[in-house]
Amino acid sequence: MDSTLARRMLTASTEITRVALSAEDPEAVLPLVVRRAAELAEADLGVVTVRSDDGRLTVEAAYGAPSATGPLADPVGTVLSSRSAAARVARSGVPVVVDDLIDDPLTAPYVPASLRVYGPFAVAPFGTRERRLGALAVYRRRGAPTFNRVAVDVLTSFAAQAGLALVLAEGSTARQRIAVYQERERIARDLHDVIVQRLYAAGVQLDVLQRHVEGRLDSADSDRLAETVEQIDQAIAEVRATARTLRSADPETPTQAPALDDSIRSEVQIAGELLGRPPKLEIDGDLTDVPIPVADHARAALRESLSNVVRHSGARTVLVRVRRSDTGLRLQVVDDGCGIPRDVSKRGLRNLEERAAAAGGRCTLTSSPDSGTTVTWEVPLS
Repeated sequence: MDSTLARRMLTASTEITRVALSAEDPEAVLPLVVRRAAELAEADLGVVTVRSDDGRLTVEAAYGAPSATGPLADPVGTVLSSRSAAARVARSGVPVVVDDLIDDPLTAPYVPASLRVYGPFAVAPFGTRERRLGALAVYRRRGAPTFNRVAVDVLTSFAAQAGLALVLAEGSTARQRIAVYQERERIARDLHDVIVQRLYAAGVQLDVLQRHVEGRLDSADSDRLAETVEQIDQAIAEVRATARTLRSADPETPTQAPALDDSIRSEVQIAGELLGRPPKLEIDGDLTDVPIPVADHARAALRESLSNVVRHSGARTVLVRVRRSDTGLRLQVVDDGCGIPRDVSKRGLRNLEERAAAAGGRCTLTSSPDSGTTVTWEVPLS
């Protein structure tokens, strides 16, 4: 190989590596790969094919001039026969070169009409020995010189180096994405475990303060204090929604919601810290396969119920029961407090009822100053 051709190949390979490692989607580099391959091989057409998980070989990018009779049909998206030369090269890793596409029995049965203007043909494996991505093919018009050994060696070396660059880029992109997801998970965890808990505690303290100064504030100040508590509730809901969004950051990989039993224990723990004593928790049945939409409703219902206990009940004891049966999920929060005051906002209670209805279930509430409050939230699972 002469020094000029060697420098051109090195320059092209370096360019492919740089662009591949800096691209968000390594496969977006394929048009550049096939263009540089056609230029290095002094070909009229270049085509790169990529293997799918099921072994099919598909044309992903092409570069070439129109034929003498007009533009050629775009081959991108064409699925090649498993017996074609390119498919065999992709499987075996051994390059193939023929003098004439139409005359050679290796290629003649698989030449589409749009490629019959070409004669000399060479195809090399694209990728690495461990990761065969597909094949890189070049064509010259009929009557043009055939591809000599130097041209085939250049094509084979370039295809291997470009394929290696894409394999490395895929790994780099995957690592970067994992790092991003891990950071988003950390932020979501901090939002839920730190920020929400502090907002929750601030709301409770304001609510207690409101009851202590009840009757000593004019109506405007009392309304302003109640509105502030409502705003904190809304802020908590928005922060939790943001945390859920952060945990669902990958559009290609379905995210798994936190286990329902873990979420229940977390909510009970937070309520216990605010109450000064831990609620008793009873879980009966396996919660691992509760459908995600139902689990989301159940988490929110428990959170709302415990929030009411913390803010309004003055309870000494609190019991949380969760029962999973073959047909449904039942959540019950029982406290021995003073019941729900008449002047308490009913927005949270409406949320409980609406979530139960959305899941096809119901929510019932019994409350009195003598016996405390019992919230029963149940939905079907069938």
